[in-house]
Amino acid sequence: MAPEKKIPMRQCLGCREMKPKADLIRIVRSPEGSVSMDLKGRAPGRGAYLCRNADCLKRAIKGRALERVFSVKIDNAIAEALQQEMEEQP
Repeated sequence: MAPEKKIPMRQCLGCREMKPKADLIRIVRSPEGSVSMDLKGRAPGRGAYLCRNADCLKRAIKGRALERVFSVKIDNAIAEALQQEMEEQP
C-alpha cells in the first residue's frame, strides 16, 4: 500500500484559516518591489496566500496584513489593481 500524498497547506492572510495551497491565490512582491497576483504560483519573490474571494483580500488590506508580510506600503492603486485581478478570476 502506497503512503498517502501530503497536501501542502497554507494560511490565508484574510480569514487566517489553513487551506490546501491549490485552493488559494498567491500574492507576490517581486524583487523590484511591485505587488501583484501570481496565478501560476511560480513568480520569483516573496509570496503570501489569500482565499479566492474578495472579502479575504479586503480584510488583508484593511488589517494591513499584506503590508506586514511584504514590508511595503500598499496604496490605493495597488489595492484596486489586486481587487480587479481578483474579480477577473473564474
